[in-house]
Amino acid sequence: MSNSTEKLDKIATEYHASDAIPDIHIENLCQEYFSAWLLKRIHAGARVLELGYGDGLITNALVGIGCDLTVIEGSGVLVEIARRRHPHIACAHVLFEDFLTERPFDLVLASHVLEHVDEPVTTLKRICSWLRADGDLIAVVPNRNSIHRQLAVAMGLQPRLDTLSGRDLKVGHQRVYSFQTLEEDLESAGMRVTESMGYFLKVVPNSMMLDYSTDLLKSLNEISPSLPKDVLANIVVLAKKIGAPGVGA
Repeated sequence: MSNSTEKLDKIATEYHASDAIPDIHIENLCQEYFSAWLLKRIHAGARVLELGYGDGLITNALVGIGCDLTVIEGSGVLVEIARRRHPHIACAHVLFEDFLTERPFDLVLASHVLEHVDEPVTTLKRICSWLRADGDLIAVVPNRNSIHRQLAVAMGLQPRLDTLSGRDLKVGHQRVYSFQTLEEDLESAGMRVTESMGYFLKVVPNSMMLDYSTDLLKSLNEISPSLPKDVLANIVVLAKKIGAPGVGA
């Protein structure tokens, strides 16, 4: 299903801007963990492009460190929220496919974006064109090899690791990734991974964790560095243009 402003507004209304999502606290704690990792990699005054506003937690974190932030968002519902909360940042109502810029960025953040877009390699090529010669892309995607997906296949609850769940479809996912498939897409777009990690030990679906304590949910994120990254729920990569300083052709 092709992305459109109408489709994005529907997802925004039913998920990001809804007060009736029972597992939002689980996702928010994951975002808080990722934000702490992210902010260590952004220098003061960096020119940053964030793809998608979502529920605004990462935007809040970026605003808090005073970077030169631009947000692009295809949903008018979320653009209105973002502009109301952050009137002093640039927030463009535009699909990623239509965004143009004359000034390159130090960092482009695509947090839970590539699983949504129609053509991820095309999107990554556009991102590559928006970066400075030595700029960074940080991308986050759901991991097809997460333990909860492996268990679901072993128990016969889904046929394949990359089968999309009802929740995936509700939030507009078109695919899930492995580290290998993400690296392949990045290479096809002219970028190479220079750093990677995973986070959130997810053994069961969110719907089965609704009564988990906040301390337990935080710990399922905080334990991540001591576990194999390829079995955690979220994949994170930092990538640069092929040919950038320190990145071979």
